[in-house]
Amino acid sequence: MKYGINLLLWTGDDTEERMLPVYDSLAEMGYDGVELTIFGGEPDDYAQLGKRLDELGLERTAVAIRNPEDDPISPDAAIRRKAVAAMKHTFDCAEAAGVSLVGGPFYAAIGQFSGEPPSGEEWKRSCEVLSEVAADAKSRGITLAMEFLNRFEIYLLNTAEDTRRMAIETGFDNIGVHYDTFHANIEEKNPAAAIAGCADRLFHFHVSENDRSTPGQGQVRWKETFDALHATGYDEWLTIEAFGGAIQELVAATKIWRPMFESEEQLARDGLAFVKKEWSARTGA
Repeated sequence: MKYGINLLLWTGDDTEERMLPVYDSLAEMGYDGVELTIFGGEPDDYAQLGKRLDELGLERTAVAIRNPEDDPISPDAAIRRKAVAAMKHTFDCAEAAGVSLVGGPFYAAIGQFSGEPPSGEEWKRSCEVLSEVAADAKSRGITLAMEFLNRFEIYLLNTAEDTRRMAIETGFDNIGVHYDTFHANIEEKNPAAAIAGCADRLFHFHVSENDRSTPGQGQVRWKETFDALHATGYDEWLTIEAFGGAIQELVAATKIWRPMFESEEQLARDGLAFVKKEWSARTGA
């Protein structure tokens, strides 16, 4: 098992020079890696960042999102082509940074709603785009993990079961499920059953509290969750995802209007201690 943390706790641009002391601190805490947020940027910038992280012994995963202007389920073919191009640019940056796993809700535009349930046509469009980008990712040795979100953030995929089904329908074995405990806490009636049901395609795991702050200090059903995850034999990444007030755009998107932790460093330390303790209790390691 590897332990990581998503960098949206601090920044929306991982290549900022001000992040260098943060990376030093995370390595000192005992993290195995960090999760980059590839929402833009250029491969050269990510190549430089990758070298710095190599020096610190920090591995990396990444997440990507899609927006209305490059929405994979748009009825406009030109917009869907932009989705493909945007994902290929993400892979360029991921390769440069030394990333081999890209997760996130890249199957549809985040925060955009039709006012109706997802249609069969939208499902089909997403699968077609995903098949094309999965083929490209596979040629680069990149694994893809689709993160299902709660109903207030996206409407195409809200459950682990549907996400697994879409992954299979793409026809590629390098695309699977990205499970996030925050979203599952809202959408899944039985987290143990949800995890067991997608185990054969479970490629990435976000440890996220119900209020998006320090894992272990909220209402997520952690015992059931970690017991079920351990039972699957999963041994990839346990990556903490938490949000605060560091990024104004994210504050507005996630509706986080009040302080929920002492500091980013405190959350990172306490969160890592919690996750390691819980996993060690199940593995003895």
